[in-house]
Amino acid sequence: MSSAGADDEKAKAAARALADYESSFNRIDSDLRVLKWMVGAILAGVVSLVIKGFFV
Repeated sequence: MSSAGADDEKAKAAARALADYESSFNRIDSDLRVLKWMVGAILAGVVSLVIKGFFV
């Protein structure tokens, strides 16, 4: 039994579950970073086309 009242196996299982969630969040974070760059590139292209349409 640990000092929190849970046995060691349950504590280890909870720690593994939290580690799995953390790796999942890291993967989601990296996917979002790529999507932000893609949206920024598309937005820059649209703005350049709008500017070209007005001034050229």
